[in-house]
Parts: sequence; C-alpha cells; structure tokens
Amino acid sequence: MATSENSIVEILDANVNLFLFFSDILGRPVVGADGAPIGKIADLKVKLGELFPRVSSLAVRKRRQKGLWELDWQQVQDLNSNAVSLRAGAEQGFRPLEVKNDEILLRDELLDKQVVDTFGAKIERVNDVHLLIVKQDLRLVHIDYGIRGIIRRLGWLRTLDAATNWLFAYQIGEKMISWKFIQPLLSGLVRGSLKLNVTSRKIHEIHPSDLADIIEELDTLNRSSVFRALDLQTAAQTLEEVEDPKLQVALIESAPADRASDILEEMAPDEATDLLADLPEEKAQRLMRTMEKPSREVIEGLLQFKEGTAGSLMTTDFFAVGKDRTIGEAIEEFRKTTYPLESVAYIYVTDKDGRLVGVSTLRHLVICERDIPLRKLMNPHLVSVTPEEDADIVKDLFKKYKFLALPVVDEERRLTGIITLKDIMQERFEE
Repeated sequence: MATSENSIVEILDANVNLFLFFSDILGRPVVGADGAPIGKIADLKVKLGELFPRVSSLAVRKRRQKGLWELDWQQVQDLNSNAVSLRAGAEQGFRPLEVKNDEILLRDELLDKQVVDTFGAKIERVNDVHLLIVKQDLRLVHIDYGIRGIIRRLGWLRTLDAATNWLFAYQIGEKMISWKFIQPLLSGLVRGSLKLNVTSRKIHEIHPSDLADIIEELDTLNRSSVFRALDLQTAAQTLEEVEDPKLQVALIESAPADRASDILEEMAPDEATDLLADLPEEKAQRLMRTMEKPSREVIEGLLQFKEGTAGSLMTTDFFAVGKDRTIGEAIEEFRKTTYPLESVAYIYVTDKDGRLVGVSTLRHLVICERDIPLRKLMNPHLVSVTPEEDADIVKDLFKKYKFLALPVVDEERRLTGIITLKDIMQERFEE
C-alpha cells in the first residue's frame, strides 16, 4: 500500500532519523548475522507502481565473486552507519541480479540521470535519492537535485557545513522534489520506453508548451522516449509548440510512419503543412499517402502556396455559417467544432455559394435571441486578403486593425482559410 504524503510528515515529526540518503548506503559493507563480511552495497532495486515505491532488494557485489547478486530487502536485520547486517540464514537467499520492466536500479538508472519534474514542468538532474524507512520497508520519497547532493556524494558535506556555519552562520539548503511529481526518463535503449510507461500518467497533465520546453532540453534518446509516450492529441499539440523546425522534423521522423501520419492529422493544417515542407520530399510524400483523404487534400492545397504569402500562413480550421442560418442553428454547429480557440474567435458568414459576406462574433451567439438570422447581426464591412498577398501586408493589417484573425478569400471571394493572430505572431518572432 502506498505511503501518503501526510503519513510521511507524521513519521518525520516523530523521528527524523528514519530518513536517509542513497549515497549514505552506497558502498556500505554487508555482513551476515555472525558479523562475517559478505560484500558491499552496489545498488538498490526499486519496484515502481506505488506513489512512494519501495526498495525490493539489495544489489550486492560479493567478495571474490563476479557480477551483482540480489537479496530481498526483508532479509536486512539492521541498517546502521557502519554496515548492513543480515538476518540469520539470509546468505542462502542470494541470487543473480535480475531487473524486470517495472523495476529500476537507483544507481544505474536514476542517479545522475535527467528526470521531469511534472509539478514544476522542468528538467532536473538527480544528484541523490532520499529514502524513508516505514515499518521495515525502505521507500523512495524524494530526489535531491541540489548542490548538497553532489557534495554529499563527494564526502565533503560535513566539512563544507562546518566552514559555512563558521564563516557565515549559513548552511546550503536542501533542494528536493517529491517522487510523486517525478517522471523517470531512463536511457536504456530497450527498457527506457517501458519504464516511461509505468508512470506516464502525470506527463499528460503538463501543458503542451511546457512539454515542448522539456523535450527541447532532453538528449536525443529521451526526447524520442517522451514523444512516443504521449497520446496523439498531446503529441500533436506539443509538436506545434516546438520552436526549432529541425527538432520538429527529428521528432516526427522518430515515430513509426502510421503514428506520424496520425499526429500530422491531429495538428492544425498550417502547422502540419510547415512541418511537411521541412521534411525530405520523399518522406513527406510517403507520410501524406498514409493520411486520411480529407486531411491529405487540405495539406496538398496549402503546400501549393509560396513561402512568405498569406496562403502559406493560413489554416483551413475556421467556423463559417450561411447568412440565413439562425443564432440557434449556429450554436448547434459551433458545438460540433473541435478547432482551437484562436480559430473560432470570429464567425464568418457566407452566401449559398460560399462567398464571404460578413463576420460576427462569439458574443452574438451568447447574448442574442436564438431565432435571429445571422445576416441581421453580421458586420458586412470586411477586411480580407488573397492567398497570394505578401506576408508583410498581412502583418500591417493585424497591427492596424487589432484583429484576432483575418479571412483569406479567392478571386471570387470564396472563403478559403484564415490567418490567426498566433500564426502572424509566430511569423514575426521567427524573423
């Protein structure tokens, strides 16, 4: 049963000596019940899946024997500053070390590795591991990402604390994060992604912008592991937020072709088009062939526009309603949309041939009577651009009119897409 945060606080109030650091145990001698030396602690194995997972076994480097041997934690009689004492007959329980998919070794797979702090949505390096003894169990409760963790492992902590206390009446503070906010990003080529799946629930709760920042900080292998662990919608949103086009390409190329095409379908059409344009032509065509026909046709249409034109900036995600439809009918149509908020800031009003004749706002849907036709509420004074319009002119229009979105129409004034404020801001920031 997982130990709660409240119970840990109660135990801490009762007896602070129940806490210890992994670096204090690592390398400690292991002795039998009779005091005979057996070996030294080389690692601790932890079984994941609980809020504060427990140490399941010791990994011991035995005297005059090769490899690592493990022994169940329950065979430990005493854990003192000098040695780890075993119960009587415990020596018979040693077996060659084996690590399953729901287990990790603290030294090999956590210490000095990168982790995601899912609470603060940032990358940290594990300098030490904080453990707690609870009713004969040893549990992982915090990771130490501060300078004290490094100094402790070097064996300089007492000296440094004495010096800083004497000189400044000050002691460097601990920097620790509760394990429940940590997402392991283990680097094993085979086991890494499996381990990531054990506790991947939290990572989906991070905002895509923060996930993009996290992925940009990780090494190549861990980037791929995190990206593969995301569901399609989160992966698409995160990919849109990645600023480096080369990294976007690397991430989409790291995914299997079927998943990559599914992610592209989840992305905003203009974002997916930009990404495909950065891929080698052969790969882009292969991905497009595996996409659903509606998505493929939209992207093929957007790819025809030159870079630096309104057509290259626009998205086909927009909300348009016929001028004779009522407010109530527009509301029902709006409920069916799945477009991002910036794409539905305005309601574009069209005639029976799809030509743009006016614009309304979401405010009208909320405050007006449901039986009023949109043509009575729309603003017929429109500002629009053609797909061939230069992007600099589009920027000037956004600056002048303070638009949230700008419609793009063809020669016959049929609505073909919109350019959102987000799109134009990204264009300006890139420059």
